[in-house]
Amino acid sequence: MTPADYRLVLSAIIGIALSIALIIRGRLHPFVGLLCGAFTVGLLAGLPMKETAEAVEKGAGAILGGTGLVVALGLGLGAMLQLSDGAGGLARAALRISGVRGAPWASLGTALVIGLPLFFETGLVLLLPIVASAAAALPSGQNGDAAKLRLMLPALAGLSVVHALVPPHPGPLLAVDVLDASLGRTLLYGLIVGIPTAIIAGPLLARFTAPGVKLSEPLLEPIKIDVPTPSVGRALTAVLLPVALITAGQVAALLPPAVAPHFQWLGWVSHPVVALLVAVLVALPLLFGRRITDRTIQGAIWTEAMTPAGGILLAIGAGGALKQVLVTAGLSDLLVRVAGDGAISPLLLAWGVSVCIRLATGSATVATITTAGVMQGLVATSGVDPEWVVLAIGAGSLFFSHVNDPGFWLVKSYLGTDMPGTFKTWSIMETVVAVVGLLLVLAASSIL
Repeated sequence: MTPADYRLVLSAIIGIALSIALIIRGRLHPFVGLLCGAFTVGLLAGLPMKETAEAVEKGAGAILGGTGLVVALGLGLGAMLQLSDGAGGLARAALRISGVRGAPWASLGTALVIGLPLFFETGLVLLLPIVASAAAALPSGQNGDAAKLRLMLPALAGLSVVHALVPPHPGPLLAVDVLDASLGRTLLYGLIVGIPTAIIAGPLLARFTAPGVKLSEPLLEPIKIDVPTPSVGRALTAVLLPVALITAGQVAALLPPAVAPHFQWLGWVSHPVVALLVAVLVALPLLFGRRITDRTIQGAIWTEAMTPAGGILLAIGAGGALKQVLVTAGLSDLLVRVAGDGAISPLLLAWGVSVCIRLATGSATVATITTAGVMQGLVATSGVDPEWVVLAIGAGSLFFSHVNDPGFWLVKSYLGTDMPGTFKTWSIMETVVAVVGLLLVLAASSIL
């Protein structure tokens, strides 16, 4: 560690601490607090103002260019499901099948299945409105804030686990490629590790973290307009259509070379933005019938969708800006160098490096990509199965989501929790996923 390295670490700590202080103590909007932290990191680390500003623009633009469209379209689809009472119909059907006691487990199972082919943000904006409606539909006396969170947190656990541990999500898929791991074995091992991890971090952990956390009411009381409630089949089609489109694109990539060219069109239809746009267009007649041309209905849908969109998009954009400044300043490279100097188990090293980069940059994808590249030579010489290294990296990439993670603000907005409540529920849940995932990887790798 050189004096410049210590300066960089101190700059990152001060910048992140300033963001937290401005948001929690100063009551500033996260958009402003995170931007202040981003510029503070750049200036203290010695980056010129122009380079810092360019990093801020690049980080915010990268997040909003992809995630922003996914969030906006997902909000639109979620608003349709809420306004038509389609989400409520699905929730009531699920409760009839699972019962009140089994509802958290049904929430987890749904997230694991639906989340398999989806980006985390896509699964979040599709699934949480349904789970929130199920929570609101709980019997009187059993629908307090803690009971509602015990339904929503398992869904988040399921989405997080498949996002980090199970291909075809982009992080694990890239790590599989870089480390020359078997895609099939990684998928199998990911499910072996991921399912018990999700159970522990979801329904079981929620019993301890949900009590005492208060929720804001608007997210849990969807507005309904005067249209007939669509059938469960129609509502389920609206939810599963983007899942089916994205899955179809993944299946097409596995077809034999002689057949694959005939299904190339599935590649662009399976893109999350395209899949959600198609789902929005198809959901309109499915959920509202012939009244889709009614200006009142159209206005209600997009007013309901776009009202929260501004705050969400600004917050996640600023989180992306802070992340990019940290990356541009060189903190990710520094942490990789420091972690790679000692003699340690390849699995523990992979997990530890991924954790450090995750904490510094707030991005699970950046942590996965960077760590996989660093571990490539070590995996080739150590003899450890690369599939387990992929999973160790994925587990570490989820460790303690906080204010420099755009997902933190997205989850906060959807749960309706305040800052302390988001740390108590979401951040702790992500940490448990990371730690339990590592322990199960270490245990399973010694057996299989």
